[in-house]
Amino acid sequence: MKRIFWLLGAVLLFQSSLFEAPGINSGDLKLALLKYNGGGDWYANPTALPNLSKYCNLHLGTSLNPDYATVDVGSIDLFNYPFVHMTGHGNVVFSASEAENLRKYLIGGGFLHIDDNYGMDPYIRTAMKEIFPELEWIELPFDHAIYHQTFNFNKGLPKIHEHDKNPSQGFGLLWEGRLICFYSFESDLGDGWEDPDVHNDPIEVREKALQMGANIIQYAFSG
Repeated sequence: MKRIFWLLGAVLLFQSSLFEAPGINSGDLKLALLKYNGGGDWYANPTALPNLSKYCNLHLGTSLNPDYATVDVGSIDLFNYPFVHMTGHGNVVFSASEAENLRKYLIGGGFLHIDDNYGMDPYIRTAMKEIFPELEWIELPFDHAIYHQTFNFNKGLPKIHEHDKNPSQGFGLLWEGRLICFYSFESDLGDGWEDPDVHNDPIEVREKALQMGANIIQYAFSG
């Protein structure tokens, strides 16, 4: 319970820094990358979160430390990070204790962004169903607030990489009306956040990915 209160306090602290006095040091707050089991490459896109943090600092006035944290899904340290990012291409497995830990984290005020890096979809849906059997993924409408923060995306989630040539989709899990998890599918935002020479994406495509990422960060701490 104390950890949950700490998490909520960290969210409020970040909100103050972000929306009341841009540039204030928010306690060296970092974004976190989720480390999980199952064989999937949770470590994909190593330059993504540093670049997103820098972009948010520049365009949102945040004070994020670009040196992101890596946190195990079953660790109590998870509660030290109000925003956690998860990505990969393959299998995802949560043990019973890990599932319980992540459930408590999300119910207690945390926010999880899952970004399918291609091939993750069937595994993450199964894994998240084990955590929240009572919830269903909901495709968020284009007028949802997550698409209309500092940057407006009137057609929803931008398409960054081709994948299966299907439209990009943004799904959410809602707990008592609060969006606790945002899942970007058929988009690959994380690839767009990486250093320019990693995927050689056009400038305008990479900019859209970073803008949408900034929206997710802003929504997570204000929504």
